[in-house]
Amino acid sequence: NERLNTSSYVNVVFEKEEQEVALMGLGINLADQNVYPNSWQIHNDCLNMVAKLWNCPYHKEEFEKYGNVFPGAGTVGSTEACLLAGIALKKRWEAWFKEKHEGKSPMAMGKKPNLVISTLYQAAWEKLFRYMDIEPRLIKGTLAEFKLNPKDVIPEIDECTIGVVCIMGNHYGGQYDPVQEIAKALEKLNTEKGYQVGIHVDAASGGFIAPFQPNLPPWDFRVPQVLSISASGHKFGQSCAGTGWVVWRQREGLAAHIAINVTYLGGSTDSYTLNFSRPATGVYVQYYKFLRLGKAGYQSLCDNMMGVAKIIRDGIKAMKGKKTGKPLFRLLDDGDTHCLPVVSAMINPDLGIKYDDIDFQNMLATTHWYVSGYRLGFHDPNTEETVALFKDTDKNQTMFRVVVKANMTASLAKDLLKKIAHCIDRCDHAVENGWKPHLRFHKVRKIGHPGSHAHSTC
Repeated sequence: NERLNTSSYVNVVFEKEEQEVALMGLGINLADQNVYPNSWQIHNDCLNMVAKLWNCPYHKEEFEKYGNVFPGAGTVGSTEACLLAGIALKKRWEAWFKEKHEGKSPMAMGKKPNLVISTLYQAAWEKLFRYMDIEPRLIKGTLAEFKLNPKDVIPEIDECTIGVVCIMGNHYGGQYDPVQEIAKALEKLNTEKGYQVGIHVDAASGGFIAPFQPNLPPWDFRVPQVLSISASGHKFGQSCAGTGWVVWRQREGLAAHIAINVTYLGGSTDSYTLNFSRPATGVYVQYYKFLRLGKAGYQSLCDNMMGVAKIIRDGIKAMKGKKTGKPLFRLLDDGDTHCLPVVSAMINPDLGIKYDDIDFQNMLATTHWYVSGYRLGFHDPNTEETVALFKDTDKNQTMFRVVVKANMTASLAKDLLKKIAHCIDRCDHAVENGWKPHLRFHKVRKIGHPGSHAHSTC
């Protein structure tokens, strides 16, 4: 049941009219701008709305010169958006490097570009590292914060650094990197060293949440060091899978590195995407949602999702071990404000429970609820080894995460809490009766249970 899937960030629930709009888009090739000018105008209208949402600077002359549209593109998800932003950063750095070294290219001098980013990065960035031969400078956070710390970022920067990626809503716990704090540290470093290092904001999940959270410190183009922002339209943007957006602060030195002029389809058009032919489906659905909801609708959705996340968070926080009275779970997310509508936690390590969060996830799946269980390790692209995600945590430590999407209601949240308590009891009972943890899902399904109770036996 897609409505009970809290593991994925991707929007999978659609109104009947959305499905009809999506089908209309299947017959339109957005690459053919001259044949389908109205569809391309819909793309540009969406892009302008996204750019304004993120406070992109308006340069009248440039805006009018390029067809009354901000510098950016609709993409096939945020992966393509991140790759485009990364390429633009690399090209910008190469131009700066050659100017600094009297026309000598980085390659001629044996210099390899690097990108500073948290270990909580999404898979898109590993593609950039591999495809564009960029060294990742990986920054580990702590289990208490899940965020980049400016003090850790600055020492990793040198004359080969093409940029710093700040994540607005990491997929593990939903926390936001402190963009403004990192920008201030970069401004000081750039002044001292003569660098021009800027920031790309990976707002894959937060791009359509953060703008609707009051009193959030500036994170978008209001911060001068932010050069580009990307987001998934198919997550909290409420479009269908395969929708993404990237916006640049300006064309000169940024978006200009990406544009390819195409003339063989009749007329002259600029393409800002990695792929060429693609259906208009995602853009159509995104446009439908923008018109259907408006800013007030997105604000309402954000408020509702954060409110439902609070119900789940408070319910998990209240669960205690039956024998010890200690909290059953350790919460890991950023709480009720200024983060994604995500609840992340781990079974309290102090209780000495013999099963882990992945065992618990598998048991919960037998009730048709699906949450994500993780080990806190990741594949380090520099060493090709699995290492700890955080400075202060073992790579085999586990956690779980609940993503609250627009289809999640308070009633469903309460049902999920009942199932969580129920499955903890099932796991406890199974261990007491000889179950060895870390069994595969199909084996877990065979385990009996004593009935639903409010507390763990721990």
